[in-house]
Amino acid sequence: MEQLIIEAIRQGGYVGIFLLMVLENVVPPVPSEVIMGIGGLLVERGEMQFWPLLLIGTAGTVVGNYFWYWIGDKWGFERLEPFIDRWGRWLTVDWEQLVRAQVFFARHGHWVIFFLRFSPFLRTIISLPAGLTHMPKVKFLFFTFAGSLIWNAGLIKGGEWLAGYLAESEHIIGWLIIGFVVLGAVGYLYRVLTWHPREPSED
Repeated sequence: MEQLIIEAIRQGGYVGIFLLMVLENVVPPVPSEVIMGIGGLLVERGEMQFWPLLLIGTAGTVVGNYFWYWIGDKWGFERLEPFIDRWGRWLTVDWEQLVRAQVFFARHGHWVIFFLRFSPFLRTIISLPAGLTHMPKVKFLFFTFAGSLIWNAGLIKGGEWLAGYLAESEHIIGWLIIGFVVLGAVGYLYRVLTWHPREPSED
């Protein structure tokens, strides 16, 4: 299975990396750790180059995050609330979580967009509050690009190091890839199954 995943990413090339990184930030649970980590493995094998992989993968991250920024910016609270109530289960987010993210964003300011690119929590959902508060678009894109560039570089280098360190034990890399994919899928399934709709308002 792990070879199928590696081969699929290899065959997709940089365009495939871009599309996967867009999806990773729009539709869970495609983990960036697997995508860019395998990219690093392919860099170590000489089948990809570090800088094109980093820049194209980061561009995909920015586009995926901009999707949610655009939704928040254009829809606003009134149109977004019924959307989250209807589709929140599959997005694994509810309105209360979004409100908490909004408060967090307001409390910590625009720099939170940069720093949360290194966090597994709120990394994507924070783009919605940025859009809802009409954060300047250029600043949002710059902070997203800068934070994602550093995060993705770390993932690629980690994949390179792992591929070199375990050159004689590639089956271990395979199990790690499978582990990340399974954890992502199980985590997503758990959030879907434990999601509860909001109580209807009394007003």
